[in-house]
Amino acid sequence: MTSSWRISTVNGALLALYFIPVWTFVAFKIVASPVHGLYDLANVSVALFLSDHLHVVAMDLVRFAWLLALGKMTVVVFFAVFLVMTTRASVRKSGSFDEALALALGIGSLITFASMVMASQVGEMAALRLHATELLLLLGGAILMATEPPFQRDPPPVRQWASQPDVQPFTSSSS
Repeated sequence: MTSSWRISTVNGALLALYFIPVWTFVAFKIVASPVHGLYDLANVSVALFLSDHLHVVAMDLVRFAWLLALGKMTVVVFFAVFLVMTTRASVRKSGSFDEALALALGIGSLITFASMVMASQVGEMAALRLHATELLLLLGGAILMATEPPFQRDPPPVRQWASQPDVQPFTSSSS
């Protein structure tokens, strides 16, 4: 019996179990109070970079906060779709859930990389460590997903052809 659980599926499920609650909580903090949520540890580097380096005013800072919350919730939704799709064995065996995981890893990596660069520019070391850790988690999952061979299904049965009849040339018996 072949197991339908690949290592990238297990890794993606573990990543989803981390990112879904953490990023949902951070996004809902921004939704409840955009300015306070943006100055939380998970987002403080973005807020400081936007206000100090780009001189963004408070109203535009709220818009950026909402955009960041929307981006994080998009990643959460893709991870949730991935988790739901992995619960069905037929979908898991066909490997058709990889797109949801790939989108979650790609968008999440983009958000955490940008946040990490902003944290390094403003000198926020705690936020830099957080974003670097999250980026390494996401990139590790993407590398694992890219290097793992595709799921091997059971080979289709080989069709057995009937043996060829023994054909003799026609000879005439009148001579």
